[in-house]
Amino acid sequence: MIQLFNVTKKYGADSAAVKDMTLQIDKGEFVYVTGASGAGKTTFLRMLYSAEKPTKGQILIDGQNITRFHSRQIAFLRRKIGVVFQDFKLLQSRTVYENVAFALEAQGKKRYEVSKKVYQALKEVGLEHRLQRKPLELSGGEQQRIAIARALVVDPLILLADEPSGNLDQDVTFEIMELFKRANARGTTVLLATHDHSLNKRFPRRVLTLDQGKLIGDQQPMAV
Repeated sequence: MIQLFNVTKKYGADSAAVKDMTLQIDKGEFVYVTGASGAGKTTFLRMLYSAEKPTKGQILIDGQNITRFHSRQIAFLRRKIGVVFQDFKLLQSRTVYENVAFALEAQGKKRYEVSKKVYQALKEVGLEHRLQRKPLELSGGEQQRIAIARALVVDPLILLADEPSGNLDQDVTFEIMELFKRANARGTTVLLATHDHSLNKRFPRRVLTLDQGKLIGDQQPMAV
């Protein structure tokens, strides 16, 4: 599903956010990407949905070399990928319904299909009763669940989450992890960047560890 071959991303002549990374993530895996602040987690995720291009190396998503994609191909790639940002990136002037519907409308889905899928996605995260609220009327945990609904409403092949629980308390974090687990159980490949090691203790999965842009660890979960 995801393959990287000798991928490096530099922002300056001597500054590499990701260094010579080679790895493979299979379809349906759930993988944590861990490391200290500045380890390269965000850059790694951004390259997977072509928000950043590698300086060198190749990235294959679902068998396609996305490093060679032009803008239209990137737009189609992103229809397969759901992204959950730490700061939510919700449209503050739009309702909860409009935020979640946005990606479907961009795909040209019919109104009745948009309405059905948005309601289902919001019901999945327990917020179908907040359809007409604006994001700033919601708690941080509710906003994060709206962001997750927006990512999942397109039935993505891949879900990327960048520190999705960074500003949330433990109970809300565990609720969000259950949402990711359910998406993964339906076949979505999940990559979750986090510095919270307690998540892997409670929800053990494969762990990729980055340090100063290098992949220094690739640990499979312990067999039960």
